[in-house]
Amino acid sequence: MTNQDFYAHPSAIVDEGCKIGSGTKIWHFSHIMTGCTIGEKCNIGQNVVVSPGVILGNNVKVQNNVSIYEGVTCDDDVFLGPSMVFTNVTNPRSAVNRRGQYSKTHVGKGVSIGANATIVCGHDIGEYAFIGAGTVVTKTILPYALLVGNPGRQIGWMSEYGHRLVFDQHGHATCPESKQEYQLKDNKVSRTK
Repeated sequence: MTNQDFYAHPSAIVDEGCKIGSGTKIWHFSHIMTGCTIGEKCNIGQNVVVSPGVILGNNVKVQNNVSIYEGVTCDDDVFLGPSMVFTNVTNPRSAVNRRGQYSKTHVGKGVSIGANATIVCGHDIGEYAFIGAGTVVTKTILPYALLVGNPGRQIGWMSEYGHRLVFDQHGHATCPESKQEYQLKDNKVSRTK
């Protein structure tokens, strides 16, 4: 480990060779495996596994009972809800060794993934997307998209503060909390102010 400016509960296992940023907290019965990188001010809940090669940015919140498998990277400010699941092999078989064939999944800045959601590997999630509880993600997700269901389907757009955006006839919307302004053009959302 590169420093000891983080907290790990006595029941947590933190392997040698991890990079863990200052201010990060690792709670009960979690296992942080060698070769992973966890940023600053992250919160790793109870019974979490972070596999080798995983990269978590700063201020990532991982709720209880989440396994983050090799091939996953998360940018800053990502929220991973309780018991959500990442996969890393598209065609697993117990009798066939697929080690080294892991598909990559990138989770963009500010994404929220709800409880019990499943992210099928090889599909990136754009920044500030919002994945509802129980959703099964089977395709690449656009930035700011709101996704629900099994299989996941986009039903709208979300602001950076986690509010559903309602666009007017000119493609403009305002977040009711932050007052940030957004533009919808060619099925893409961008923040304008």
